[in-house]
Amino acid sequence: MRKVVYYLSTCDTCKKIMAQLELDDFDKIDIKNNPLTEPQLLELYVITESYEELFNKRAIKFRQRGLNKKELSENDYKKLLLEEYTFLKRPVFLINGDLYVGNAKKNVEQLKERIGK
Repeated sequence: MRKVVYYLSTCDTCKKIMAQLELDDFDKIDIKNNPLTEPQLLELYVITESYEELFNKRAIKFRQRGLNKKELSENDYKKLLLEEYTFLKRPVFLINGDLYVGNAKKNVEQLKERIGK
């Protein structure tokens, strides 16, 4: 049974969500200290079939770099996710092939139901 959470230790929202859950049996990966590898990103992509779905368009660097004014391809999203940890929409919970990406209320509620909290 594979359970992983990708999060940012400096993100208050990640901390708040994780504090509400029982995560003792999860591998916890702080993406600032351990940026996503290509195999890890591929594992997430296989489930979502979209790098854009994993991408945080609210990241400060997204606007700073003018990326919000460009038409980005799936390959662009992939490259950006691998080069800059803040571009990953977080937290990301991987539970036995199911993926919960981001902090939207509906997503967090589904995650809580799945974990049984």
